[in-house]
Amino acid sequence: MRRYAVTGTATSPGLDHLVETVATEFEVAGFARVDSVDDADFVLNITDFENPKAFRRKSRGTYSASFYELAEVPDDVLKASYPMLVRTLANVVLLRVPGEGVWFTTMERGTYKVSDDPKEIYARLAPLATSKLVIANEWLPDLEPELWDGDEITADIGAAGKRMGELDLLPAPFPIHEFLNERDLRHVMRLYSVGGLSYGNLSARKDATRFWMSASGVDKTDLEIPGRDILLVVGYDEPNAKIVLSVPPGIEPRRVSVDAIEHWMIYQEHPDVGAILHVHAWMDGIAATDVNYPCGTQELAESVAELIAKEPDPSHAVIGLRNHGITATGDTLEEILDRVQSKLLLQVPMT
Repeated sequence: MRRYAVTGTATSPGLDHLVETVATEFEVAGFARVDSVDDADFVLNITDFENPKAFRRKSRGTYSASFYELAEVPDDVLKASYPMLVRTLANVVLLRVPGEGVWFTTMERGTYKVSDDPKEIYARLAPLATSKLVIANEWLPDLEPELWDGDEITADIGAAGKRMGELDLLPAPFPIHEFLNERDLRHVMRLYSVGGLSYGNLSARKDATRFWMSASGVDKTDLEIPGRDILLVVGYDEPNAKIVLSVPPGIEPRRVSVDAIEHWMIYQEHPDVGAILHVHAWMDGIAATDVNYPCGTQELAESVAELIAKEPDPSHAVIGLRNHGITATGDTLEEILDRVQSKLLLQVPMT
């Protein structure tokens, strides 16, 4: 049975009522409420815009939704809510404005409005809160010596990363240092094994079972060192939800991109796919996922993989990730960028 907890103090009776009615919807659906956040699979964290409190999860697999309230709709909801994601260490932030509705904001820079109907809010939260994160890594120090300095494929990935920067496909990382004190910043970096926030990722097939992929939280325009900037994915430990990586001995590796599970599924199912690109941009007329599952979840990976399989040519496909971006397959990263560059819209539609 899935377990949830509510923490924090509401700044108004209206916000308290909203959270409690959403909580009731979870219980109607069979979820169990627990008193301790340490025992919960996901947490509804009530916080204050003026003095936000972080829910410091012990496990990266614990999902956190932060709720806060403002008297009026901000001129820029994203600008108001995105810092709340960082300050409260949440997966999603919900802003309530009395009489106006509720705005969801995700770490992928997506913001969209819904009504204050608890059933609708539950319907949006439940798939996110119950999804299975696959962001743990297992590093095997067994990379072949001839690959310690990379190969022609890692060179191609580096070149593609630079081109993404030139095309403005890498939104500037959010200034996380401005919104977290040193203690919380260390907690974020330790919890997610990243050096910062960075958007988009790219990978290219090495052979029938392995592929090189960009690391999480690195500058995509400066991908050079195997084991740090680019990692070789060699397997997926499904029972333990771990991506298995082969790295050079003696290096302190980074975590691979959270979308590695999505790329793994696509490469396994489609032997003709030579490279995969994910960017926070959009294209008109493409098939798209129905639910904006969090990055790094098995459900998002399965949704994308299923849509790619339905395309006329899965090895040269472009699929939309709702309120998020696109994933494109191709022969090489250069071929993908050549094919999609003129059609890309930098603004992702939010629904």
